[in-house]
Amino acid sequence: MRIIAGEFKGRKLTAPPDYNVRPTAEKVREAVFSMIQMHVEDAVVVDLFAGTGSLGLEALSRGAKRAYFVDKDRRSISLVRENVKACGMEDYSVIMCSDYALGLANLHDRADIVFLDPPYKAGLMLDCLRRLAESDVLPEGGIVVAEHGREELLPEKIGSLELVKDRKYGKVRVSIYEKQEADR
Repeated sequence: MRIIAGEFKGRKLTAPPDYNVRPTAEKVREAVFSMIQMHVEDAVVVDLFAGTGSLGLEALSRGAKRAYFVDKDRRSISLVRENVKACGMEDYSVIMCSDYALGLANLHDRADIVFLDPPYKAGLMLDCLRRLAESDVLPEGGIVVAEHGREELLPEKIGSLELVKDRKYGKVRVSIYEKQEADR
């Protein structure tokens, strides 16, 4: 597993020794960043269910100004710390060992991009999207990149979040939402 582009292109990241963590495949990461590239420069990003931190680190490599890494699993947080250190991004990273709800509640910034990649069959995706739609974590125009199983269809609209792109990559589906005006 490695960083695909930007300042840390080619930098190897530590992958999990088992399959409890499912890192986003390089092919999927590359596709995601080609879809959102206009939003990354100087962005504040949140990597929820961070696992290895590959999405947040990819964003930092491509010019994001800060990344929040949130995961409740201590082994994942250890991997994130190791990978952040390997990229020299400690000053641009906030690492939180927390569940997603508490992590979102404890952000010190508004997020321009939220990467959302919960365990596929845990039933967390809709709750996460609802929380993001109802909170002020995302400003108008902020985006959510939701990675989920290919067969899981997400709604076109969830509160103030509107589906703007939906793509399939093998067994994975990526749905991108944009936060709309509240009265729209």
